[in-house]
Amino acid sequence: MTAGPDGALLVIGDVITDIVVRPRGPLAVGTDTAASIHRLPGGAGANVACWAAHQGCDDVRLFGRVGADTAVWHQRELVAAGVRPRLVVDEEAPTGTVVCLVDAGASAERTFLTDSGASLRLAPGDWSDTLLDGVGHLHLSGYLLFSAPSRALLAVALEAARARGVPVSLDPASAGFLAELGADRFLSLVQGVDVLLPSHDEACLLTGLSRTDDAVVGVAADAVAELSRRVPLVVAKLGADGAVVARGGAVCARVPAVPATPRDTTGAGDAFTGAFLAALLSGSGPAEAAARGCRAGAEAVERVGGRPPVSGPRLPAADVRTSP
Repeated sequence: MTAGPDGALLVIGDVITDIVVRPRGPLAVGTDTAASIHRLPGGAGANVACWAAHQGCDDVRLFGRVGADTAVWHQRELVAAGVRPRLVVDEEAPTGTVVCLVDAGASAERTFLTDSGASLRLAPGDWSDTLLDGVGHLHLSGYLLFSAPSRALLAVALEAARARGVPVSLDPASAGFLAELGADRFLSLVQGVDVLLPSHDEACLLTGLSRTDDAVVGVAADAVAELSRRVPLVVAKLGADGAVVARGGAVCARVPAVPATPRDTTGAGDAFTGAFLAALLSGSGPAEAAARGCRAGAEAVERVGGRPPVSGPRLPAADVRTSP
């Protein structure tokens, strides 16, 4: 499966406020630790949409749910990034918030503390099949699987896309939440998806293979090959080890990483996914698209936060509506 060059990219997923914290030394329990702290727009779904637009996808749309507390700010940030937001404003729950603790070491690895807020209250009642008008590819954030309302919304959107012949991709999004959901349940819920974009840890969880740090690529290749018996195209994001692409039970490409000096790994996988989808929609094959993804991931880790730089004012139309 490859996406054609015609049609918009619609992303359905989370819009989140990120609080990125980088301590300037080891955490001092029970007292103060100096740190740099940034409040930034984020969310896996929103980040993917922004990176796809940054990578040249001309028509990127984002459907999500935010709280009234920050709806205007998030709308403005998405529009500035070249994304057409279709946001439902929740009058009861606030916008989700994630505290991103970034390791002060060379790896700049991040740990998330997540309050999903309004994002996981997206529900079938928010959906309209008209959201697929003009869409050439639908991408689903795996975070939608982690609450009953958004799981139901994902099922409705997936069915509507399949009825129209629109290809669908999904990023599992969170190894921690995925472990709670369970591999068998996840694979059942995503039946009909054309492209799966797991991380190394997510691929291992979904196949029952054990992660070994000294054989990342080999284990990932086995896991991706196995997953591609269930999903037509699987692309595993391996960070500093690049990416692996598989179809029909066999690895078809291994893509090297692009060297980078990490400042913050928040959103690196989202950058990969956004760039991959932009390339796929432009007509690139999976291996070339994965190489684009690796380049975007390298760009992302050298920035603070999960979004690409905003090059200038871009003002596509926005749709923001209120829902109880």
